[in-house]
Amino acid sequence: MIQVIRAETLAQRAGAYYVRIQAMARKYHITLEQEFDAHDTPDADYIVLLEDDFPVATCRLYPVDSEAMMLGRIVVLPEYRRRGLGSLAVREAEKWAAERGFRKTVLESREEKVGFYEKLGYKADPARVICGNTFTCIYMEKVL
Repeated sequence: MIQVIRAETLAQRAGAYYVRIQAMARKYHITLEQEFDAHDTPDADYIVLLEDDFPVATCRLYPVDSEAMMLGRIVVLPEYRRRGLGSLAVREAEKWAAERGFRKTVLESREEKVGFYEKLGYKADPARVICGNTFTCIYMEKVL
């Protein structure tokens, strides 16, 4: 059974970090310095999905401005994919953002994942392309 938590402790945040390192950093040879940025602070918010107390998926969220919450580092361990956990993590992050008074959520989707987010109600802005070291991403947003 999957348990959804809002990470509050160091151990819970470590679960989010574990998923990110295992599922993304290792696969794409992303260094720790590249994976962890200025938004990974002790005050950062994370949704963590657990199965039998083991972290299997995560989503980081932080305010962009007074109306928008950025969702990012949305990751599911490879062996847990295709079970709806990415969608669950996003929906839980949206719920948390709405509870805090944000009117929309935004994200920067890898090009090949745009369709996934469109199914969750996000609209892509093809004029806003973000070219990173590892991925090319498209800015997307959703009104809550």
